[in-house]
Amino acid sequence: GDVVLHNDPYRGGAHIPEHSVIRPVFHEGELFGFVANVGHLAEIGGKAVGSFAADATEVFQEGLRIPPVKIVKRDVNDMELWRLIMANHRTPRNTWGDLNAQIGSLRVAERRVIELLDRHGRAFVEQAADELMDYSERWMRAEITAIPDGVYEFTERMEDDGVLDRPVTFHVTVTVRGDEMIVDWTGTDPQVRGPINATYGVTAGATYNAVFHLTDMHIPKNSGAYRPIRIIAPPGSAVNVVYPGPSVGGNTETHPKLADMVVAALAPALPDRVAAAEGGTACNFLFGGVHPKTGDYYANYHLEGGGWGAKSYDDGNDAIIVKNGNCRNTPVEIFETRYPLRTIKYELIPDSGGAGKQRGGLGTRRIMRVTEGAEITANALLDRTKPGFGAWGIEGGGIGGRAAIRVKRVGDTEFRTFSEVYGTRSPSKFTNVILKGGDEVLIDSPGGGGYGDAAERDRAQVERDLFEGFVTPERARELYGWEGR
Repeated sequence: GDVVLHNDPYRGGAHIPEHSVIRPVFHEGELFGFVANVGHLAEIGGKAVGSFAADATEVFQEGLRIPPVKIVKRDVNDMELWRLIMANHRTPRNTWGDLNAQIGSLRVAERRVIELLDRHGRAFVEQAADELMDYSERWMRAEITAIPDGVYEFTERMEDDGVLDRPVTFHVTVTVRGDEMIVDWTGTDPQVRGPINATYGVTAGATYNAVFHLTDMHIPKNSGAYRPIRIIAPPGSAVNVVYPGPSVGGNTETHPKLADMVVAALAPALPDRVAAAEGGTACNFLFGGVHPKTGDYYANYHLEGGGWGAKSYDDGNDAIIVKNGNCRNTPVEIFETRYPLRTIKYELIPDSGGAGKQRGGLGTRRIMRVTEGAEITANALLDRTKPGFGAWGIEGGGIGGRAAIRVKRVGDTEFRTFSEVYGTRSPSKFTNVILKGGDEVLIDSPGGGGYGDAAERDRAQVERDLFEGFVTPERARELYGWEGR
């Protein structure tokens, strides 16, 4: 009946908004195991609305950090702990509902496990679990054996960390030896002052994510599949942050790039299986305030989907969240009903997919206007906005279009960067900017990289892109040698 809660990024967690709930399962008086889940709470306090402080320099600015504690004891809520948590969150009703939903799912999982044990017996279930993990291990080892032995490397950069205006370098060396793989992140920069550091859990997740993309998709995902993969992530580096370094952007900005790096490193060995880089940023835009119609405090975590990288056999997908995400597009009608923002424009961006024999996926453009009488506090954390940081192509493919976030204040005639208007240190990572009625925000998500030589693209595909408006005539002539009018 106990439930343990924690969101500590230094105790095996991801970034601090991710809250784990864990419940023991007893069968016939003996502990059998645990059921658990992880959920991202949209608002957990800290210096920034939505708890995504893009200029945080320590974990304490990122939200309320909770070590493993019992939030439920023998199926009774510890209300003193609940009150402490909700007093530190800007939207406590959401916290109450979300955490209770997570806890409720554990009760369902516990019931299902006990039903399984009653039906088949503990010895059989444990044997089946062991055999399933061994089965996954054998399958993964067979997949790794099929990759040519060798040492493969790749280097990637992020444009800045949100605090210092200088790039951050990540490096990976993938060693394939027989049926084992070593993924070594040595050579990555030391952990940075800003919040784009990754916890070890994020780096491990990104590594496994990449390997699962390159191997048979039907391998059961369990610890057996991880056994042949060894991960080296030096503590104190940007891929294994240590206390009290910030890390809230590690999930959304760093994870997808790390996964793409492992894919790119193995491109020489698996040219037909890999894809070019995806947009690689969740385009985090978080905002909140007191709603002018209800008088209630609200907070929202808004993300944008970008273009995915082209494959050897197909174009990249358009407007999809980063590959470690599971977030769908919020319908404009729902968005506008709940928040004092109006969507003025939402469209795919022509020419944003990297050119190639297979074209990168397209990014999106969204323009939102603050409603009259409203005042919004906004934060953002994006990457790939500066020249030279677009999603890279493979086998001669082109670079994807860049991301952007800009603002047009009332009375202005054009969109400008937040650095120009508000003096933020980074044009794409900032905290606690005040927007008022009539102000507009433009968010461009990046496109994916292309695959192969653009001169080899099938003419019918070029014509289709022109017809759909995915590529402009000018770029079709320049990139693909199109000769039409």
